[in-house]
Amino acid sequence: MDLDYTEEDRAFRDQVRAFLAEHLPADLQHKVRSHLRLSRDDIVRWHKILYKQGWVAPGWPREYGGPGWTPVQRHIFEEECAAAGTPPVMPFGVNMVAPVIMAFGSQAQKDYYLPRILSCEDWWCQGYSEPGSGSDLASLKTSAVRDGDHYIVNGQKTWTTLAQHADMIFCLVRTDPNVRKQEGISFLLIDMRSPGVTVRPIIMLDEDHEVNEVFFDNVRVPVANLVGQENKGWTYAKYLLGHERTGIAAVGRSKRELAFLKRLAAREQKNGRPLIEDPLFAARLAALEIELMALEMTVLRVLAKADRAPGPEASVLKVRGTDIQQMLTELMVEAAGPMALPFDPAYLEGEAAHSVAGDDEAAPLASYYFNYRKTSIYGGSNEIQRNIISQMILGL
Repeated sequence: MDLDYTEEDRAFRDQVRAFLAEHLPADLQHKVRSHLRLSRDDIVRWHKILYKQGWVAPGWPREYGGPGWTPVQRHIFEEECAAAGTPPVMPFGVNMVAPVIMAFGSQAQKDYYLPRILSCEDWWCQGYSEPGSGSDLASLKTSAVRDGDHYIVNGQKTWTTLAQHADMIFCLVRTDPNVRKQEGISFLLIDMRSPGVTVRPIIMLDEDHEVNEVFFDNVRVPVANLVGQENKGWTYAKYLLGHERTGIAAVGRSKRELAFLKRLAAREQKNGRPLIEDPLFAARLAALEIELMALEMTVLRVLAKADRAPGPEASVLKVRGTDIQQMLTELMVEAAGPMALPFDPAYLEGEAAHSVAGDDEAAPLASYYFNYRKTSIYGGSNEIQRNIISQMILGL
């Protein structure tokens, strides 16, 4: 694989940089680069800026409203957005349910949902995990019983990210309890405003309301909202997870955070010597940078296979990407030292101009560290991903 950008790719990169320099709002850039929390309005505002430009869905084909970019162009775009400090585009609609609808949905579903995902008219969340059904997702118990032109859905989902903002949820439900567990699951699109849907917040260690429990109590869902065939949802779920795990690698974001870590470690310590000059810390930093470079090459190899959906190699990207993200946050806290300990919710929420401890760079790092403990669990825990790698790639 040729790792040098072509003249056309370099011109595209310049175009992306010029767009970001002109259109990325300074307040959003500040929040991202300072590790402050983003509101729903922040995320929607950036989504609509990209939508107006036609760049909100880099992986979508032109026929559905995407830019039709090559894999290398998509990589360049994600890298430049990360370097500039843009808010994320929420993946649940654009990168997760949309590819499933494109591949397996009805024409009516494509015509209705895809334009609304592009414009952010609908905010989506993911209804997969349940209490007792996380890594063993196929054991899920939320039921959907056919009643004429509707399904009656009962059950509970948990760890549902940003469900408090969501208009729609794509859900795995059990439609046949009498077959092998993977064979009795269906993929439903459910309106979060339906009677019987209840969202209960889960407040995390860093006091943020990011995840939720979602309860379904005799929720009526039109059969027209079934994606593909009944009882084939496990196939669609695996397809979706391949796209999710590829995105979790987040190489561009990790490169931005590595640069931040280097700046943090270059600050003068009380002994007058920057931590980056410590041989042991410098060696760990160098090893992390090498791992990140290797991950980037692997991501490019996967993206180059544009003729098919991500396979088991997506598990490699998920494992290594999240390992690197966690190592980055660990070294950030170590580099900040005691200044990472004070917890300042007002500053994290953007309600105060500066941290009460007087160190704006260090103030968010404990929260950032705690939040990134989850990355090795969501999208399929890393232990499960290693099983997939051993079976599907190594043949063990």
